[in-house]
Amino acid sequence: MGSDQLGLQYVALCCATLMIGWLLHWVYRWVNPPCIVGKLPPGSMGFPVVGETFQLFKASPSIDIPSYYRDRLKRYGPVFKTNLVGQPLVFSLDPEFNRLIFQQEGKLFRSWYPETANNIFGKKSITTYSGTVHKFIRSFSSKLFGAESLREVLIGELENAMRQGFPSWAARPSIEVKDSVADMIFDLVAKKMISIELVESRELKKNFEDFVSQYTSLGHHLQVHEEFVLTMDSCMKGTKKVHEKLTGLLQDRLRTPGNFATISATLTIGLKLLTDNPKVVETLKEHEEILKQRGNKNSGFTWDEYRSLAFTTQVMNEINRMSNIAPGIFRKTLKDVQVNGCTIPAGWLVMISPMAVHLNPTLFEDPLRFNPWRWMTHDETKRSMQQRNFMPFGGGIRLCLGAEFSKLFISLFLHVLVTKYRYSICVLIWLFEQISDSCAILMVCRWIEIKGEVLRVAEMIIPQGYHIQIVPTTE
Repeated sequence: MGSDQLGLQYVALCCATLMIGWLLHWVYRWVNPPCIVGKLPPGSMGFPVVGETFQLFKASPSIDIPSYYRDRLKRYGPVFKTNLVGQPLVFSLDPEFNRLIFQQEGKLFRSWYPETANNIFGKKSITTYSGTVHKFIRSFSSKLFGAESLREVLIGELENAMRQGFPSWAARPSIEVKDSVADMIFDLVAKKMISIELVESRELKKNFEDFVSQYTSLGHHLQVHEEFVLTMDSCMKGTKKVHEKLTGLLQDRLRTPGNFATISATLTIGLKLLTDNPKVVETLKEHEEILKQRGNKNSGFTWDEYRSLAFTTQVMNEINRMSNIAPGIFRKTLKDVQVNGCTIPAGWLVMISPMAVHLNPTLFEDPLRFNPWRWMTHDETKRSMQQRNFMPFGGGIRLCLGAEFSKLFISLFLHVLVTKYRYSICVLIWLFEQISDSCAILMVCRWIEIKGEVLRVAEMIIPQGYHIQIVPTTE
């Protein structure tokens, strides 16, 4: 019996030794990923499994570049390696390298999305194609939201939607800007694409919001295993409902949900910035000049009028520069890529940070100041530098298809707002809550205070939402 126990202890010791050895080897490989040719960019891979995910997505109470980026920029330089949710990648805060990435699409880099996104959107969505097929699909899709369609058709439909939407908002005690604008955009797009009316559109939007919110939560919030399974289950249920309602055409076009959802977020931050800078609002009176120059006061907003709004264009540029609603742009390397004397191996991910570029004081003077006049500088060197490093819609052949739609929508929104309405911030809102117990369901109403605080992860966010009251101006 003694020899048997000794044998078992010996086996257990050997197994424990092997396990410890394997674990140490695994941790070493995690901390020091292999690179066959050259050396990897400097950086830290963080903790095993989670990497540096928690540090990256920690919200900052300042609108400045979060400490995650500042600390690593100071320690490692503008190109550094890290690990997010178990995925090794390289961050690029380097403007020159960013331009190279956009220029070498399909040669050294290709567009990349998380595997969960591919599973949800489908293996044959526009996000997964490249080369000739991608160009064909982009060309086809741009016929709906490209410049020609915007000029000939959508500009009138957008204005009609706003002429109908603003009075309904003005009839309410207050609106939450992001949700209300998202409703307006979704109603218009759903009607345009598959000719469904308001009631059906709202039902579809609810299902779509379930889908998008659950999809985006996968990358931003690490949960325990059971919560993750529930999230995926809810996400897939939302996806099924969407697919049941959409035709094949809409399925293809909604596989990039951020194209329209980000407009409402950008406009929300924009109104916050405008509210805090009344001098800018005063200068937006160029919209009133348009009304004075019209022969027919009741005529609609024209493409020529849109193109004449020079200061509004600068305001939109500044809103996009500061808000950075797209927190990052992902690419995957097709070959080994050399940068700053280091090697990014083939198959690695690269994440471009527009926010880090847009808030770089060497590229944009006094970057935390909302200053639309910076885009009207007569200094050709400064103007060229700003234009080269401005990337709110990505760059290269993967430039966001919704870029022109977004610009037109925001211009039209501001046009209607400053010429027909005035608004004020709500610091208190009347909240309706549903409380249920085993016997009954009760509706409880209470006032809640809106602090209006702004945080930054990479994008600017307003956790409590931005609530305003809209009032028509007197003629």
